[in-house]
Amino acid sequence: MSNIIIAAGQVEPVFGDIPANIRLTSDVIEQAAAAGARLVVLPELVSSGYMMGSREEAYDLAEVPGVGPATSAWMELAARLNIIVVAGFPERDGTALFNASIMCLPDGTHTVYRKVHLWDEEALYFEPGNVGFPVVHTEIGRIGMMICYDGWFGESYRSLVLAGADLVCVPTNWVPIPGQQEGQPAMATILSMASAHSNGVVIAAADRVGVERGQPFIGQSLIVSHTGWPVAGPASPTDPELLMASVDLSDARRSRGWGQFNNPVKDRRMEAYLLTASR
Repeated sequence: MSNIIIAAGQVEPVFGDIPANIRLTSDVIEQAAAAGARLVVLPELVSSGYMMGSREEAYDLAEVPGVGPATSAWMELAARLNIIVVAGFPERDGTALFNASIMCLPDGTHTVYRKVHLWDEEALYFEPGNVGFPVVHTEIGRIGMMICYDGWFGESYRSLVLAGADLVCVPTNWVPIPGQQEGQPAMATILSMASAHSNGVVIAAADRVGVERGQPFIGQSLIVSHTGWPVAGPASPTDPELLMASVDLSDARRSRGWGQFNNPVKDRRMEAYLLTASR
């Protein structure tokens, strides 16, 4: 593929109101598709809200992918609108719960990613992801997923790029980071730009806004070129917004090398790295 339009939908879900959140996300998907997007990314746990009060509450809000109401609705929209949908939801697998994202393809298939690196009290309710970092071969390119705190680990992005990803979709719920001074960019956007640059991969990160059960979220969703520079966003820190950008995933793959002699993936020197912590 040459240039395609991709979108990141920054929204404010209503905690615990799955029908309202399905309507909210459906409207965003419809808007993105009508504007020509081939793919839309939505935030982390967008079907349920984020601030779980107990494991029981998390379990009640969770669903089996492709069976539960939110994932079924997103799959139907992907097929009807010929668009790829990536969105976060709490996944139920027997008695286990995962902070998950689903990639719904227009052909009716889907792939689930389970968040590997759990943030703070997520560890009280969710299991760490156990499916690795899958890369899905689609008609628009090779696409991977991660969720929020995964982006603080260089290994997450590098794993996806080594598996062939040209585009990484990041459903996220970014929160304020201590120490940020007024006027400085958010740490999350800095990390997204640096990761895109150092891996030669396009990144579409969809955050949420609003305050939920006392927890503020910072918005600032963005779409980053494989060069590391934003091509859409950062979005508003407070308001819903639909970001759209034209990206060339073929160019991302062709241009991963920097000049004649350097490529940040191929230039790794595995023999020089300390890969496990010393004791």
